[in-house]
Amino acid sequence: MSDSPRYRFAPSPTGFFHVGGARTALYNWALTLREGGTFVLRIEDTDESRNSPEWTQGIIDALSWLGIDSQHPQFEGPYFQSANAELHVAAAMRLFQQGNAYWCDMTPEQVQERSKELGKQGYHGYSRDRGLTGGPGQVLRFRVPEGKTIVSDLVRGDVEFANDTIEDFVLLRSNGSPMFLLANVVDDIEMRITNVVRAEEHLPNTPKQQMLWDALGVKPPVWAHVPVLVNEQRKKLSKRRDKVALEQYREEGILPDAMVNYLMTLGWAPSGDTEIVPWQSIVEEFRLENVNHSPAFFDIKKLNAFNGDYIRALSLEAFIEESQPFLANGTWPAERFNAEVFEKVAPLIHTRVATLSEVPSMVDFFFLADPEIDNDAWTKTMGSDFAKDAIADFALAIGAVEWNHDALKGVLETWTESRGLKLGKTQAPIRVAITGRTVGPPLFESIEILGRDETARRLANALSRLG
Repeated sequence: MSDSPRYRFAPSPTGFFHVGGARTALYNWALTLREGGTFVLRIEDTDESRNSPEWTQGIIDALSWLGIDSQHPQFEGPYFQSANAELHVAAAMRLFQQGNAYWCDMTPEQVQERSKELGKQGYHGYSRDRGLTGGPGQVLRFRVPEGKTIVSDLVRGDVEFANDTIEDFVLLRSNGSPMFLLANVVDDIEMRITNVVRAEEHLPNTPKQQMLWDALGVKPPVWAHVPVLVNEQRKKLSKRRDKVALEQYREEGILPDAMVNYLMTLGWAPSGDTEIVPWQSIVEEFRLENVNHSPAFFDIKKLNAFNGDYIRALSLEAFIEESQPFLANGTWPAERFNAEVFEKVAPLIHTRVATLSEVPSMVDFFFLADPEIDNDAWTKTMGSDFAKDAIADFALAIGAVEWNHDALKGVLETWTESRGLKLGKTQAPIRVAITGRTVGPPLFESIEILGRDETARRLANALSRLG
């Protein structure tokens, strides 16, 4: 084993990058950095029917987005499990020669039939003492010893498993290919892995893997099984049911620092009275011994709140820069976008968005010749007895007013007070006439940026629609 700790993250390239996998990777990365160890990325690609090169690249890109840089001196890999197939088979044969494994020619149907006869589920060691030497259709099974297996876990303490509840599990399939359990252990030994930090769903496999480590004469790693992530119904996050792809959150405008901070708090909490803490503080504080046992709720609303805090913490220049990819997908014609206008608008929306994907819809009325008017907003605001007069009188007054937001606001305030109304009500129909919606950036600042002529044109269009 290595003198310094060696952690590993071993995903399968079979789909989008799961947020649960991202949390596990970050746990390993934080420990690696704090302890001066090595982070090993191993791609477990032995399932050829489901693997795809783009998924492998997706894993590397996702880790990089999270700040786990493949060029970092403490990063090693990626390695590919498929490259070690010969080592896996060699280890299986060694176990057979040592007497820790035996060949079995029972088909799955025969195993099921025998379990029915015995009234017990699973395989029951039928071929243990038959002395088979291998051949077509035979699998190699591990001979589970008597007694018990104790898994010492940094999160869960000592977890005891009775060995008589564990069947003699398969090491090599009937076609000679190695099973995942064997390949996983052999790779960990070959890569000198000292610490295995993963989700608790892998805990039932751990006694089997620990038996393999012991049978191969190598000290098992330090185990740590962290809580799984669950949804609002407290069900484990599912790719088929829940929004779990890290890439989707990135596309929606979640900042990487916000995602990292939020994921690290799922099952663990930093000291102090806030969960919003910089990465370096997380690295210094994070300990597996302080990770909670209970499933962690992946709360999208809370993630968005985290993200809103991180967006507000950006400098205005950084906010403008981060918004660019999302502005490129705006609903306006490309030639109507004006970068200078957006720079003027950016301060108005910087503190009002929770995700960067909200930016285009906050500013689209500046770049659309005729913003689409929301029918519900129009009905709600234009049905009042003062709406038409407010728009008409405001349109008339702005023809001569000094063009700044304070003066514009003063015009409507004077009109509003003269009628005993509240500004919040009287500005609503004007906002809808100009922006098409009832919510958005500050109205009078927006009008100032939009300009006198364009504002007058939109007000005139609204009056025409009102008849």
